[in-house]
Amino acid sequence: MSFNENARLDSSRVSDRRGKGKGIAVGGGLGGGLILILSLIFGSDVVDGLGLSDGGNPAGTGSGYTESISGCLDGADANERLDCRIVGTAESLDSFWEPALAAQGLTYTEPGVALFTGRTDTGCGSATSAVGPFYCPADEQTYYDTAFFDELVAQYGASGGPLAQEYVVAHEFGHHIQNLTGVLGASASDPRGADSAAVRTELQADCYAGLWAGNSASVPAPGSTEPFLAELTAADVQDALSAASAIGDDRIQSMATGQVNPESWTHGSGDQRQAWFMQGYDGGSITSCDTFTSSDLDNP
Repeated sequence: MSFNENARLDSSRVSDRRGKGKGIAVGGGLGGGLILILSLIFGSDVVDGLGLSDGGNPAGTGSGYTESISGCLDGADANERLDCRIVGTAESLDSFWEPALAAQGLTYTEPGVALFTGRTDTGCGSATSAVGPFYCPADEQTYYDTAFFDELVAQYGASGGPLAQEYVVAHEFGHHIQNLTGVLGASASDPRGADSAAVRTELQADCYAGLWAGNSASVPAPGSTEPFLAELTAADVQDALSAASAIGDDRIQSMATGQVNPESWTHGSGDQRQAWFMQGYDGGSITSCDTFTSSDLDNP
């Protein structure tokens, strides 16, 4: 998914903490036991099973960390640099979600967006790179170690295409939407299992990511008649689907232990994540992403 080159970016939308973390990044990118409670990103048993330990990438070596984020000026920069792409994606998501929630009688507030390397402090506690991208409801911020996007490709086999990366950002924004609508906490009382509230929460965030993707090229940037993003191609959609599949519980568990145990799922299978992304992409409305009343999570 390409940005319109003349789209203006506001780098102040993102807080850049890269190079300010403590110590060394924890290798592996996607694992992490901080969330279910914190950001709902995989359990610590998965991280342990993958053999992740301190000593991965030195802080500051993740993708897009070679230049200051203040240099993210326009869509051309977003097409060239990962950090600028995150800036532009956040702004595109803001432009989509504000009117989308207003149509539901709700007020959208922008979540914070922070880039970090190695380790960072959050309203939910200290987090390392092993947690992967996450949303902290306590401070209403999304967090991304840019090195994660390298791991998504190298270790988990996802596409390195732009929409694969933008999907990750959109998924975390989806958790913020759930926080605003009051459903994010549902997973705390039903945290694991193929039919759990935790899985339904994650699949809804995937659906919200698809909802944004399907509409992003038609939502103009503030003060402009031109959207941040150009029309999606079939290859763009496949990039997003490859990322959704790569971080399914079944794939992660199979990599970690050689077995799949649906009773411990927290995010859903790769096929489910793909299906709900496409449900949002094709469905076109917030109500089409109601995973909590779905009787069949395999077939939205």
